[in-house]
Amino acid sequence: MIERTISEDGAGQRLDKYVRKLLRDVPLSHVYKMFRTKKVRVNGSRGKPEQLLQAGDVVVIRGDEEQLLTARPESEGAPRPSRQPLKVLFEDEAMLAIDKPSGMAVHPGSGIESGTVVDEVRAYLGPRAVRNEFAASPAHRIDRDTSGVLLVAKTRRAMVRFTEIFTEGSAHKSYLALVKGKIEKDRGTIDLPLSEHEQTLKSKQQRGINMQEAVTHYRVLGRGALVTLVECTIETGRTHQIRRHMAAIGHPVAGDRKHGDFPFNRELKAKLGLKRMFLHAQRITFHHPIKGERVTLEAPLTPELTEVLRRAGIDAPSSNDRPTRSSRA
Repeated sequence: MIERTISEDGAGQRLDKYVRKLLRDVPLSHVYKMFRTKKVRVNGSRGKPEQLLQAGDVVVIRGDEEQLLTARPESEGAPRPSRQPLKVLFEDEAMLAIDKPSGMAVHPGSGIESGTVVDEVRAYLGPRAVRNEFAASPAHRIDRDTSGVLLVAKTRRAMVRFTEIFTEGSAHKSYLALVKGKIEKDRGTIDLPLSEHEQTLKSKQQRGINMQEAVTHYRVLGRGALVTLVECTIETGRTHQIRRHMAAIGHPVAGDRKHGDFPFNRELKAKLGLKRMFLHAQRITFHHPIKGERVTLEAPLTPELTEVLRRAGIDAPSSNDRPTRSSRA
């Protein structure tokens, strides 16, 4: 845990600017995730990125102090050229939306040093990647092996607003997942708390395992002899939530190498040609961070996944090839 008391000289600055200076080597999007997950607090209360600090305020950042203060800089090394053209779904002055391919990590870490979304987006934007000392950064995360829609903030103002949007839960995300077996019910809800993914060993020893509320809704779109295609929406955003929830009810996501059924994954690779995890972020609806209008963005299934569905005897769901935008409801 990091604890700092604001001096007279430090008063008057925004909290997010202060935290970013303190954690200068922590990826920017992770800093804003810490705000969303209530790990930044001021005088015991949840910190808000835009709040102004006063002399005597006590700022607490939850986490391992040594790791936070010695993290690998996001900007270390020049971004490598893209392995494949970046699939841009939407772009304006404030934001960018991409169709992230499976296998691409959002940020560096855990042995991944390059070829991340951060690298590819900044290589794509070139000189436009940094404005007023803010470097374009993903506004949220999706798993490395999950494909689909991912939003990127191009300005500090957009990032702050996106942080609020995802914190308040006003963004609606929809995923397509191919899961093991036949799900008999056409619809269902999985209301099952999940253990905190980033809880430290010390915290577990002191407080026990921290269980977090997690709710996933699913709707069956098609059934095959071996698998079921479902559309999933989530009320909460826990790490690997859909993967862990579907595994918990006996229908793990096809191709999931962490929470899945390994013999079944091998069978699907042989029979259906599935070489990756079948989880795709197909749609997200939110209010534009600057203009406020309601925006819906969609990413179609890749030909690879469409072919897997064909071999499974399931019709691919219809989806707009282009994102659609509508005014505020």
